[in-house]
Amino acid sequence: MRHFEVKSGSAFAAAVVAVLLCLVAVPSGPAGALTVELKDVAADRIERQRAAAEGALPLPGTPDLSAFDERLAARGIKLGANVFIRAFKAESELELWMMKDGRYVLFATYPVCQWSGTIGPKVRESDKQTPEGFYTINRRQLHRSARHPKALNLGFPNALDKSFERTGSYLLIHGGCSSIGCFAMTDTIIEEIWRVTEAALKEGQDHIPVHAFPFRMTEQNLALVEDNEWKDFWLNLKEGYDAFERTKYPPKVSVCEKRYQFQDIAPPEVGDAGPLAVCGETLAAIQEWEQSPRHASARLAAAQVPALNLIRSRVQLIQRARLLQASLAARGSSSSSAASSRATPRQQAAAPRSTARPCSPARASCRKFVELKHQHLVNRAKATTARSRVAVSRR
Repeated sequence: MRHFEVKSGSAFAAAVVAVLLCLVAVPSGPAGALTVELKDVAADRIERQRAAAEGALPLPGTPDLSAFDERLAARGIKLGANVFIRAFKAESELELWMMKDGRYVLFATYPVCQWSGTIGPKVRESDKQTPEGFYTINRRQLHRSARHPKALNLGFPNALDKSFERTGSYLLIHGGCSSIGCFAMTDTIIEEIWRVTEAALKEGQDHIPVHAFPFRMTEQNLALVEDNEWKDFWLNLKEGYDAFERTKYPPKVSVCEKRYQFQDIAPPEVGDAGPLAVCGETLAAIQEWEQSPRHASARLAAAQVPALNLIRSRVQLIQRARLLQASLAARGSSSSSAASSRATPRQQAAAPRSTARPCSPARASCRKFVELKHQHLVNRAKATTARSRVAVSRR
């Protein structure tokens, strides 16, 4: 076990200057070993993941989730009001804002149990970075899977990411406390986030803006990263951060010349921030990138994820079906033997003989059956891949 001590007057400064190891193995008692991916910020991620593994929940700073209705009433907010989400990586916090009287008010600030990588945007598939930038979530991005029953798909890459040829897929706000490029919020917190966002979308909000920042975009925090390679990118993010701070309404975001551009939306307009718009130059760059072999490979890799999951689940179903079939056959055989022993010779001669035989790999017919089953799974996987490609191309 390694111990870290950082002396600094600022929590964010401590996070920036505490240069941690990339892979840290933390013993967690009866829950088993943990492996946490860290680089140079938010050292407390280790402690939060250990706490989650040991069942020491809720995490410090979690609102009283059992008093959801009372918290809404105390702020004069109704379930179904428009929603806006902000996330701050270095502080490991996620804010949920809700509409009240034409402006957004802060409903809750949740601790982020785990995010991976370091401050800075996600650049490529498998870099384990959690994204930074401006994203939107619609009803199609309410994500359900066996691993994450309730999750919000950020829609990465957005228009700016595509203009820089950044790759990645299925980056979520989800439950649990394990993350590879996502915001892991614990299961109880994601239940509340899901409830609020789903209600807003059902009540007519077209897109929920999600603004993901490396840290709270204050002048003081930016001064601490003066020499960072992403300083210019963060200054661009700060424009969007400041726009919301001015109006308490998410700005209209567009992308031009590989930069975000922002337009304040006055509350009387009651406009929707909507998905990112692009100018002609950026659109041309995105179209060129989408036609390139590199993008085709990245999109195919992303589309194969659900296909592979489908294949695994189908194989498991076939295996379980065969086990059940063998069990039933065994029971039937024992029952038939018992009945046969009780039957008269004439009854035994008149009884029809079963033609069912166990499938043995030594038999050519059995191998053909397995091959046909495999081809059926492949065809289903191809169909799923095609649907996934369409979904990816729409993001």
